[in-house]
Amino acid sequence: MELNKRYGLITAITMVVGIVIGSGVFFKAEKILNCTGGDMKIGILAWIIGGLIMVVCAYTFSVMATKYEKVNGVVDYAEAMLGERYGYYLGWFMTVIYFPAMTSVLAWVSSRYLCVLLGWDITGGSCMVIAGFLMVASFAMNTLAPVMAGKFQVSTTVIKMIPLLLMAVFGTIKGMSSGLLIHNFTEVAVPAAELGGKGYMLFTAVCATSFAYEGWVIATSINSEIRDAKKNLPRALVIGTLIVMVTYILYYVGLAGAVENAVMMEGGESGARIAFASVFSNIAGTLLFVFIVISCLGTLNGLMVASVRGLYSIAIRGNGPRPDIMKQVDPVVNMPVNSGIMGVLLVAFWLLYFYGANLTEGWFGPFCFDSSELPVITIYAMYIPIFLMIMKKEKEWNVFKSFIMPALSICGCLIMVIAAVFAHRIAVAYYLIIFATGLLIGWLFDKKRKRYSA
Repeated sequence: MELNKRYGLITAITMVVGIVIGSGVFFKAEKILNCTGGDMKIGILAWIIGGLIMVVCAYTFSVMATKYEKVNGVVDYAEAMLGERYGYYLGWFMTVIYFPAMTSVLAWVSSRYLCVLLGWDITGGSCMVIAGFLMVASFAMNTLAPVMAGKFQVSTTVIKMIPLLLMAVFGTIKGMSSGLLIHNFTEVAVPAAELGGKGYMLFTAVCATSFAYEGWVIATSINSEIRDAKKNLPRALVIGTLIVMVTYILYYVGLAGAVENAVMMEGGESGARIAFASVFSNIAGTLLFVFIVISCLGTLNGLMVASVRGLYSIAIRGNGPRPDIMKQVDPVVNMPVNSGIMGVLLVAFWLLYFYGANLTEGWFGPFCFDSSELPVITIYAMYIPIFLMIMKKEKEWNVFKSFIMPALSICGCLIMVIAAVFAHRIAVAYYLIIFATGLLIGWLFDKKRKRYSA
């Protein structure tokens, strides 16, 4: 049974925008300001570079999706280009590190903004207790009421655009009329020399954008439901990701029109709320900040969808730990509950790690890294062999599709990797040890499977 061709171009574009836009822009806009010392020009350039990398890579994968129309997602593209083993290790990484790490960060981000709304400490026990509760609540909704989870996802897609667009428009207008926007564009809060120079500032900011832009590759999975997908999917991916990039940049500019950059930077976790309260009344600003919290919860829900299905997607291929158990689907809720339980445990582990590595003095010694950015950069690094094989194998495509765009995609991925090295330095090496350990565990399960199947 095949899925119906239900979506036209406009619907596909809105779906791409809804999938990509999430909490990252609220979370990372503050970090980019700090990375650049309040230099708006470097910050906007970072948003542009990160956005263009997303657009180019999205286009290249969308072309693949039009050829391999029955496959679903980046793991399947990896299998098509590099074989089953590479697809397995990519899927294993996404299951045990990438998705649970991202989901745990979103649980904390959602709790963080909720605590800001309530006036509570964002690093103390109250914030982490709420993060844990939100994590479990999202898991329960996805596992026990998947239809409700789907409706919640659609609702938050609409809500998350409201504060972005309102700040982009009214923050810019306020900043132009008061002169604050020009001030923030011409003055910097921290000189570049104190932050390691403009090159270092730019790469660090680009690395921060990776989290805000992540999610675009999920949009390629709707290819089998788009009418005339060979034409409309590439258009939807490019137009949709461009809309996301422009929206993020305009929101970033709107923030500069709302409050002075130095105030925004000093505000830390409360920076966004200060900005909304400045442009709108306190009541309206608080209401819009509630929308931000809901947006974060929507992104958390979307990532939990992937986390609870991770081991299931591996098990249906006969791989991973106990595939006979992990691929079982509960007949009542029509969900892979066993996979979901393991998925939420992995999220809990990464939430514990995030707290110990980033919100305290550091429980893990040198093995403390930013789990909101480095796993995303790893995905970009793992895309590179796929793009190389496209250039080698897809000879029937024209030069633009088979060489120029994959080559540009490789350049974009390399920029992300270089940016990670600049931004995180020695932490990258310790992260790679964790990454290698995770793949080693995956290799042991693969070896065990081969022994039983022999």
